Amino acid sequence: MAIAKIRNVSISSNLFAAMAVEEDEQAISQLYLHTAVWLKESGSTQWSGLLQGLDHHNMAAAIRRREVFAFRHSTSQELVGSVILQQQPSEWDRNLWGDDTTDRESAVYLHRLVVNRNYAGHGIGSQIMTWVEHELAGHFASIKLDCVAFSTKLNHFYRQHGYEYRGEKNGYSKYQKWLTPSSTEEQG
Repeated sequence: MAIAKIRNVSISSNLFAAMAVEEDEQAISQLYLHTAVWLKESGSTQWSGLLQGLDHHNMAAAIRRREVFAFRHSTSQELVGSVILQQQPSEWDRNLWGDDTTDRESAVYLHRLVVNRNYAGHGIGSQIMTWVEHELAGHFASIKLDCVAFSTKLNHFYRQHGYEYRGEKNGYSKYQKWLTPSSTEEQG
């Protein structure tokens, strides 16, 4: 089931969500690249493939499939963040999660959660995660994601948001969160 329409555009008084369109591709790509450079300068190899022109999650195709979401500042319209919500597992996902098809139709694979460094430290990542869960609840059973295993901060972030650690493979921690309409209604 594709996400046909965003149910709640407003994330906060200063932030809104929109399904990314082709015209957003360059801005989102630049946000990814700026983040990859910042990560490299911070001593991390995370997202280093982007600096070499590799895009394992094929953002352009994901935009065409309506799986990329852009988060903008309500006043300035500046791109504040983005996330990919893949509704079918990619080769990357199948490599990490295996070929288990039991929940393939009911899981969403979250990739490339990114926040503009100008807005870092203001809880935007948490706001986006909460928004994602509310948007997907009632349509999908769970969210699966991965992050580099060596990042204590990222692993803590996902655990703090209720994601269950599902093991490690190839240097990546795997997390899953089961969604139910009642659990997300309690949060909001």
